[in-house]
Amino acid sequence: MQLTVYIDDVTKTLDLPDNIVKEGEDFFQKMDSDMDQGWQMSRTWIDNPNSEERCQIAANKILDAISAENETLLMLMAGYIKSRRPDVVGVRIDTSGDMTETELLTQA
Repeated sequence: MQLTVYIDDVTKTLDLPDNIVKEGEDFFQKMDSDMDQGWQMSRTWIDNPNSEERCQIAANKILDAISAENETLLMLMAGYIKSRRPDVVGVRIDTSGDMTETELLTQA
């Protein structure tokens, strides 16, 4: 399973282990529980993020994980996106400071 990440002019294709979605489900459920309480998305408070917004939040964490060279967090966030939106093949992460501008790219 793959997820392609686009950050400005950098493209990174992540090869996710087949078991990441299954083995990460407890962690993903905790993420969903946290987001059920609402989330600050850049300048906007979202009371109950929808599926796209939740994946935008995870994509923003991918950006953080790459910056921190945290491979575990990187794989977990990519796994979260694939588990919640299997149709997503890539993310174009906004770096201007507005995570709501992050695009989820789906298969044609």
